[in-house]
Amino acid sequence: MTERTVGSTRVLIANRGEIALRVIRACRELGLDTVAVYGPGEESARHVLAADDAYRIPESATLPYLDIPAILDIAARCGASIIHPGYGFLSENAAFADGVVGTGLTFAGPSAAAMRALGDKIAARNVAIRAGVPVVPGTADPVASVDEARAWADVNGYPVAVKAAGGGGGRGFRVALGPDLLEDAFLGSSGEAKRYFANPDVFLERYVANPRHIEVQIIADGHGNVVALGERDCSVQRRHQKLIEETPSPIVTPELRARLLDSAVKLANEVGYVSAGTIEYLVNDAGEYFFLEMNTRIQVEHTITEMVTGIDLVKEQLRIAQGEALSFTQADIDPRGHAIQCRINAEDAGRDFAPTPGVLTGYREPGGIGVRVDSAMETGAAILPAYDSMIAKLVTWGRDRDEALDRMSRALGEFVIEGVATTIPFHARVMDHPVFRAGQATTAFVPEHPEVIPEPQVVTPAEPSDDQAPVETVIEVNGRRLKVSIHGGIALGAPVAATNGNRPTKRGGAGKKKAGGGDLLESPIQGTVIRLNVAEGQQVAAGELICVVEAMKMENEITAHKAGSITALHIAQGASVQIGGAIADIKD
Repeated sequence: MTERTVGSTRVLIANRGEIALRVIRACRELGLDTVAVYGPGEESARHVLAADDAYRIPESATLPYLDIPAILDIAARCGASIIHPGYGFLSENAAFADGVVGTGLTFAGPSAAAMRALGDKIAARNVAIRAGVPVVPGTADPVASVDEARAWADVNGYPVAVKAAGGGGGRGFRVALGPDLLEDAFLGSSGEAKRYFANPDVFLERYVANPRHIEVQIIADGHGNVVALGERDCSVQRRHQKLIEETPSPIVTPELRARLLDSAVKLANEVGYVSAGTIEYLVNDAGEYFFLEMNTRIQVEHTITEMVTGIDLVKEQLRIAQGEALSFTQADIDPRGHAIQCRINAEDAGRDFAPTPGVLTGYREPGGIGVRVDSAMETGAAILPAYDSMIAKLVTWGRDRDEALDRMSRALGEFVIEGVATTIPFHARVMDHPVFRAGQATTAFVPEHPEVIPEPQVVTPAEPSDDQAPVETVIEVNGRRLKVSIHGGIALGAPVAATNGNRPTKRGGAGKKKAGGGDLLESPIQGTVIRLNVAEGQQVAAGELICVVEAMKMENEITAHKAGSITALHIAQGASVQIGGAIADIKD
């Protein structure tokens, strides 16, 4: 894109997809000029076309949205004065925040110092302790070895949670129910932490079994004002990653709410926090709460807080970045009604939520009163393997919880997404489940209620194709028509199943990550082998871990489909594998 100079304040959004589009819309309402950045193959993405200007991030050794020098260079060339990081990618990267401020720009988020104080979970625990916020018993420093972990667990007991010190979003989190599982949990957590956060440090906590995951949204300005906007219940999860969020929580009493919000404000004040942030807690059956972590960014689920308060949190972030005070006080917060969000992901819940990248051959969003869809997808858009699997955030509001849930069930039934498997059938089952309807779902809800897991969806996968002929298209940006050649697109497979939540679908196929017939174990997903757990000639039991395949920012365990001897391994660590690709031969 060509450079240009404008008179208004320019905001560069260092992110992609729906959150980039979300920030662009907030900027529009504030009269701010917007600049989008994008990676290879994203020239016609909705967030690119929606912005006032757009710049392609040059090829680099890392993902485009993690290339700090390139993003800062674009910001300088395009005349941006503010950078909004969205969530994920560089949003909680203190070095990025330092780089933005160091180049004379404004970072629409907290200070690098606050990120460092709260981004490292061990340091954050110490901040919570100083602020008088309850924490789960755990180690005060990183644990250097499995032996050190065993020594702590022998004294403090099992189950033990092994957590990445610099992690977030469920990454680098493992649970050891007993001594025999501690080594795998330690190595798995440390390895994932190193890959995702470039920091292998882990620490230990006593694992709180079957808690509720409750979080409090706060926002603070540079004038000493900190406001808590209520709590969200995020207990329905898979692999410690959220699937459904709602506000208010069905189990939080007015007395508990007051304590949670007060603790959140104290924690923010302890580090002089500025901008939007979320304090996360675990709440046990006795109503005791424990600090879990603080996310120093806007959250995926900020939508439901907006629905019940009527406050645009992203606009407040942008105002704060420009030096303004909050446009409301704590006394102004009067949440009304109930809101719920379902994360509509390109995942097959019937195959243990295996990611399903590909091209959307059909896409139609639901509508009607009380329905909000945050998405950047449309028919023909690609769910790229390199990025998160989220397609859309489906949000409904009702005057009470029952109305919000009924409205969600209706909206799920209207949502049409074709070409990839999605989590819509799973969400539809959860909405009708008596435990969830009663507001009793804990973080153990999904494993304890396998009846909410639908049958595997039969969808011909869309696989990357490097030799696919370039696609020539024309896009329009700022009134200029540009001819674009897209190389290395997604090879489109014909879908054989709709993924609408309430319509009959054609089901069948392989079981959970044990695909294959006879002696051959096949991969049910496309990704990269990041861990190989066996060797040729080894005897394995049915269900024993063979390898771990990373796909769309998720680690997927592939296990033996039967007992026997591994007579051939068709993969190696670091190798790519396709759906249906050979993993190993296992003979009786």
